[in-house]
Order: sequence, then C-alpha cells, then structure tokens
Amino acid sequence: MKHPDDDPEFFKRLEAEMAAEKSADPGAKVVDLESARSARAESADSGADRSADSADLESGDPSRRVMVDSPDVKAAGPGYVGRLMGARRRDVIPPWLRSTSELKTATAWVAKHYAHSVGYHALRSPVYAARLTLQAPVGAARFVGSTMRWVADREGEPVRLAAVRREDAAEYLKLSRQRDGRVKLRALITALSLFVGLGAALAIYVLAPGWLQAVSVGALVMALGFNGRRADDPVIHRAVEVPQATKLTSDIVLRALGSLGIAPINQAQAKGKPGLEFTAPITRDGPGWRAEGDLPYGVTVTDIIERRERLASGLRRPLGCVWPEAVPDEHTARLVLWVGDQDMSKAKQPKWPLLSGGTVDLFKPVAYGTDQRGRWVAVTLMYIAGVIGAIPRMGKTFLLRLLLLIAALDPRAELHTYDMKGTGDLDPVGNAVSHRHAAGDDDESIQYALADFRALREELRRRTKVIRSLPRDICPESKVTSELASKKSLGLHPIVVGVDECQVLFEHPEHGKEFEEIATDLVKRGPATGIVFLAATQRPDAKALPTGISANASARWCLKVMGQLENDMVLGTSAYKRGVRATMFAWGDKGIHYFVGEGSDARIVRSVYIDGPTADAIAARARKARERAGLLSGHALGEEPEQVTPAYDLLADVLAVTPEKELKAWNDVTVDRLADLRPDIYGPWSEQEPAEKAAQLTTALKPYGVATGQVARRINGKTVNRTGFTRSHITEAIAERNGKRSAG
Repeated sequence: MKHPDDDPEFFKRLEAEMAAEKSADPGAKVVDLESARSARAESADSGADRSADSADLESGDPSRRVMVDSPDVKAAGPGYVGRLMGARRRDVIPPWLRSTSELKTATAWVAKHYAHSVGYHALRSPVYAARLTLQAPVGAARFVGSTMRWVADREGEPVRLAAVRREDAAEYLKLSRQRDGRVKLRALITALSLFVGLGAALAIYVLAPGWLQAVSVGALVMALGFNGRRADDPVIHRAVEVPQATKLTSDIVLRALGSLGIAPINQAQAKGKPGLEFTAPITRDGPGWRAEGDLPYGVTVTDIIERRERLASGLRRPLGCVWPEAVPDEHTARLVLWVGDQDMSKAKQPKWPLLSGGTVDLFKPVAYGTDQRGRWVAVTLMYIAGVIGAIPRMGKTFLLRLLLLIAALDPRAELHTYDMKGTGDLDPVGNAVSHRHAAGDDDESIQYALADFRALREELRRRTKVIRSLPRDICPESKVTSELASKKSLGLHPIVVGVDECQVLFEHPEHGKEFEEIATDLVKRGPATGIVFLAATQRPDAKALPTGISANASARWCLKVMGQLENDMVLGTSAYKRGVRATMFAWGDKGIHYFVGEGSDARIVRSVYIDGPTADAIAARARKARERAGLLSGHALGEEPEQVTPAYDLLADVLAVTPEKELKAWNDVTVDRLADLRPDIYGPWSEQEPAEKAAQLTTALKPYGVATGQVARRINGKTVNRTGFTRSHITEAIAERNGKRSAG
C-alpha cells in the first residue's frame, strides 16, 4: 500500500488548498513541507546522538523522553563469530542411530513386527484362499457386468438423458454419434481380448506343465475372488493394530496452550501473536512428537507443568502421553513438549536385557527402565547412596526389589535386605542370595537389624584402613574399584544394603537414634569404600528420612508424592520450584518416577516391571552364579549371624565414666574412659588421634541432641581449650529419651 506522504499529487493538492486559505486569510503563514520534513529528520538525528545528561541540561525538561537504546547496530549484540560460537548445533546423526543399544532395540522391534505379520498371514493363508474361492463366482459376475457396461458406454447415459430432457436435438445427435463410435471400438477391443485370452488359456491347457496350470487357475480364481469381496468384510485382516495418534501441529500446540488460562499467553494470542515462539520444527522423536519453543515473557515451564492435566485436555491426548519439560541449559521459559503415541504406563516396554540371562558389574551402568521415548535409562549402583520415596501402591517396593535384583546379579555383591513392612516383597532376593535378611518390625527383627548395622559400621572402619594402607599405584583415588573388589584377600567386595519402609528403623523409640547415626555414616563414607545404602519410604518427611541421609544421597527415585515438602525431601531442595515435580504423576502411573543421578538432570523413567515369579527366577539365577563362584554366605546358606557386639547405651556409658563433680569433660579423655569400660565397643575409637577421638564422640552424641563445644582448663598455669561436653546435657538427653519411651 502506498503511503499518502509518498504521493507527490497529495502534496500538490495540499499546497494548493493552503495557498487558497492564505488568500482568504492574510494573517496565515505558508509552510514549506519539504523543508519542514528535512528539519524534523535532522532534529531526530541530533537528539539521538546526545546523551541523557546533555539532553536534560540543554532542554531543562525532566519529563522529556531520552533515547536509552544505542542507535549503533554493531552494539546490538555479539558479532557473527560470537553468535556462531554460542550456536547450538543439531545432531547430524540421530541419537538413536549413534547408540548401539537403541539401534539394536529398534531393529529387533522392526524385525519382530514383520516376522509376526508374516507368521500371522502364513498361518491364515488357507482360510484366505478358501474365502477368495467362494467369492470368485461373485467376482466373475461383477467382471462380466462391468465389461458389458463399459462396452455399452453406460457411463455416458446420464448425459444423453439430460440432453433428451432439455429437448436439445443437436447435442443429443452429437452424443449419440460419439457413443456409437465408442461402442464399436470397445466391442472390437473386447472381442480381440476374448480371442487372445481364450487362445492363451487353450495354449496353457495343452502345452504348459501342471504347476503352471495350477498357478494360472489359482491366480485367476484369487483375482476374481478379490473382485467379489465385500467392502465391509475384508478377506485379510491386520496382523498388528498400530495405534493411530494425531499428528502434532503448531495449531494444536497453540490451541492447547491457549486453553490453560495463563494470562500472558492469552494476551499474546489476543493480539495476534502465537503465544509460543517455536525454536525448532515439530519432529518425530521416538514413539511421539517433540515441540520446542519459548513461552511469553513472565511465563515459565513450571506454569505449564502445573497445568499438565489441562494441557492434555487441550491436546486431546491421554494424560500419560503429555510430558512438558524444561531445558536445563536454557532460560526458564524454554519449553520442550513431548507428546507420545501411547500412554507411557501402558506402552509395551522392550525386553529387559537381564530378564533371561547375563550378569552385572556394579561398577558399570545397568539398564533398569525406559524414558518416555522408550529408550533405556541406566544406573550405576556403586559410589552412591540412594533414596526412594512415594505414596503407597505406586511401585516403590518393586523398584527397590528391582535394584536389589540387579545387585544380586553381580556375584561379588554382598546383600543386606530388610523388609520392615513385613509382607515378604523382598523375600525373593533375601532368601536366595542375601547375606543378612529380615522381614517385619517385631523386636527380634529390630535386634537382628541393629546387630547387622553395628557390624556394617565396623566393616566400614576396617575398609577405610585397608584402603589407606594400599599403595597409590594400586588405589590411586582412595576408593574401591572393580579390580580391587575382585581381590578376595582385600575383602573390598561390594556391599548393598536395602531397607524398605526405613522409617520403622529411624523412628524406633529405643534404637532409632543409633540406626540414624550408623545409616548417616554409611551414606556419607560408605560409597568410597564399596558400601551402597538404599532406603525406601512412603513417608518422605524429616522423621522418616533424616536430613543427614536425604541430603547426602546422590541417587534419588521419586514416584508420585502428594506435596512439595515430600517432593523436595526425595529429589532435593528447590526441586519443586525448578519444575521437577513428582506430584504431577497420575494414580495410574505405576512405576513411573523422577530419577536424579548419573551426573545428569532429573529424568522421567518407567522402571521395568518384575513380578513375583519372575523375581524368583532371576534370584535363583543369581544364587547359582554365587554357588559357582563360592560366594554364597550368611542368611542364604541358613547361617545365623554372629553377635558382633553386645547392646550398649552410649549416653549411659558416657554418664558412667564422667564423675558428678566434673561438670564439663573433654571428648578425647572421655573416649579413653569409654575404651576402658567397654574395650570391645569403644576400643577402636581410642586408637585414633586426639582430634579424631573428639570428632568421633561429637558425631556419636549428635543424634541424641547433645552439643559439644570448647571446654577450657588450666594446666600448668596455662589455659588449654579442647572439644568437650557438659555433663548436665547428658542427663537431660537421658531423661528426655526415657520420657519418650514411657509415652510410647
């Protein structure tokens, strides 16, 4: 469209009108428009070059608008090379094609699909042949009828009848002559075809071998049968019903985002803007579609995740197909929307590689589940401590059992399994391969677990000494490696401790503090020494899952939880604010969870489902591998655990060795006194340096709420400060504990 300012005729008319007005009004002034426009442009240029300060000084008007954006185009951003350096290159080769495991999985699925189709139709081929033979007479009749109609030019009859109704004689005669020509030509073609066909049939009957006659007759019958089929009753049915999912388009995505009720998106769409700036084309990504784009200013991916159910409604897809995610390396408005063809909880998973064979090296990644796109997700169980949290009936125990089965398939691993729920879900692993195993929350099981935890703490101390004594060339990183774990003489084989419903131990009125103290030590120092601690609970709060454990667990699995507190207790502080929300999982998402670990961001994973009989079979295979290696021990062999140390009361022992007149005592002195009282328990403590003794007692007293600090004493006229405690704090802790026991 041409602007009026660019039209010279417009200005001529305007100047003429102004001249006329001048003649009517002698006081009027004539304005030169060309000069005025040039002056206005020069004024804008000079104003743009002036700084804000100079503009204020010269104009003296504080309300005057000042240009703050630089007019220099070069200063608008990084140069071409800078933009290239910051560019994100898309993969030339798709990730699934680079991964050998994913390529094998995809190839196996395609091969199985077509093998199934071929087998399905091959088995039903006699039925197909019979149905086509029965339909052959109908097909022959249809063929003859259609041929006769073609020869008689029946398709042109409606046109000729229309000419008759209009009484258009000229057009009718023209159409009749055209029909006569067509009929003569088609009759000739039909006669020739009949002659050639009968001649060929006679030649085949007389000259051709029997197999060719059979093939010819069969092909003719099949063709006539196919021609005689009914539209509503196909002869051949589908061997595989492939789900037909709607293709994801930009219109569908924008419509769904507009239905979420987010004001900035609705305002943008009301102004004709899309509401999502797509940064990449919508493409196929595994068994689904992937869309990526930037949300409007002020809208975050978390806002979309919170409205996942409404988003699924807007997309007209099942909830388990819709997975909005944030991009960790981008800003918080970069949305990645993956829409699957099938519900993630119902889609068929590929066969687990360890289902029917194979062993495991716990120092290497092992596949345990699939992501939304059906790709395997691996976990390395060494050098970690793990936490599993979920509300009841979401697959928490099955996930723990799956991880323990993986550990069991490494013959070197020593398993300690505790089913504090008492339903026997861990029995397939515990009875077959575990070195220590108990089920239930009765006093006998608690004492059994307590003795084992104490033994694990002593084993931890022994391992630290062994690792410290090894040469640097053998143990360069001061941690257990796969090679060291295979040396039986060192005793550094992997130890995997799995506790289901761990809150039963940590909330025990009498031994809860000691369980917490030992478990915290195992979580903090155990991974480097080859000890793995896995805790599962359906009550992920501060009491059921002490912060010393949850804060130091490097691997986290969170199935559906109900609130932000539980979500962050399992997945880490501020996970909820970052959009990592296990609250969005539906009740039907059994086994689907957020996995944080392996040095990457949170991923949505569906764990492999292993039922009871399958778990028994895998555990039996693991037991045989241990028997062949001579590594079966403990509970799996029917051996009763040795009483490593008698039960003791730390607070009572500290109070016993601290005289009443000694209001404050030094930690290192108290440790020596404890070693004299119970050498079998506190003896290893006294073998440490004074500072380590003090730290050991500080750590032991911390779970009971007893704080330590600097205690000053005068020795030989000099003031000496050492770490110590106040005796009255010990008596208060004992009184508080006894009060809780009475209340319990």
